[in-house]
Amino acid sequence: MFETMSAITTFASANIHTTFHPPCRLEDSPPSNSTAAPLKLNIRRHLSELVGFGDKSSGLNPSGSLRAAFSHCVQQVRNYDYHHYLCLLELPHNMRKAAFAVRALNVETARAMDVASDPRIGLMRLVWWQEAIDKIYANKSIEHPTAQALLSVVHENKISKGWLKRSVEARINDARKEIGDAPEKIEDLEKYAEDTMSTNLYMTLQAGGITSTAADHVASHIGKASGLLLLIKSLPYHANRNRHFSYIPTEVAAKHGLLVKHGDQAEIHLDSREGLSEAVFEMASVANDHLQKARELASTVPAEARPVLLPAVPAQVLLDSLRRVNFDVFDPRLARGIQGMPPLLYQLKLKWHSWRGKY
Repeated sequence: MFETMSAITTFASANIHTTFHPPCRLEDSPPSNSTAAPLKLNIRRHLSELVGFGDKSSGLNPSGSLRAAFSHCVQQVRNYDYHHYLCLLELPHNMRKAAFAVRALNVETARAMDVASDPRIGLMRLVWWQEAIDKIYANKSIEHPTAQALLSVVHENKISKGWLKRSVEARINDARKEIGDAPEKIEDLEKYAEDTMSTNLYMTLQAGGITSTAADHVASHIGKASGLLLLIKSLPYHANRNRHFSYIPTEVAAKHGLLVKHGDQAEIHLDSREGLSEAVFEMASVANDHLQKARELASTVPAEARPVLLPAVPAQVLLDSLRRVNFDVFDPRLARGIQGMPPLLYQLKLKWHSWRGKY
């Protein structure tokens, strides 16, 4: 035990300071006018180096606009999907470009409805992305940095159009739901999680030239677990925004006394805080089953695929955080740090798994 802890400490002191970045927005502390331009240039150079543009051995000599496009993707993922941003830093350079571009698209589509002043505008934005994917595969340039990055990696890595379309179409179908609509069964949420989360892993594996049925199978389980847990974590946000719990399946809500019927209409309410925790526990248990199945298949997964599967780590961290608060999604401790864990401890855990080739 002592030797293990010594190894962790040594590993942390040698590595943790090299990649840790605080999850804050870069514009929070604007530089003075005299240094603004050089600082912005340095930040862009740093972000583009994360996807391999600073590696002379890679042979990459991108234009300034393409550098800026990938810098934008890295910054978007860092700002709005920080726990996955840290996972992507553990990828080999030959996978990072595609991984950041794909994750940046996920950020764009996931936030489309939240940042729009009118739901119709958010839906229009999602449809715009659906059409943008068709243009990308027709090799047509689009004046959007994420689209420009995707155009580059799609043709460089031969990423399947079906995965990109599937992820955007799932967001569109979700956006078209009426207020009060809820999935009927937890299997509906699993399908949504696979379409929006597992597809990111499929495309990253594809970009790395990894063709493994076992890796795809594990990616499916990890994506479903990640998606379910993030939907659980978002329940308070959606409750405050829409006054209803749209991501609790009606079947689960009815079982735990959360479903209230008004004639032909049914709504999910917080009549019982205990009932909500029980419903969350049931949903989290399904996510836990997916993580367990993913780990049971670990011996069949090729070594080069394992860094892609590191998102299992933040999923497990969030699941453990939910356990600590007795599955009370309103407990403020869930919003602290990264997935409810202190940032440095989270990164140490991620680094330890990466170093050992585990997920």
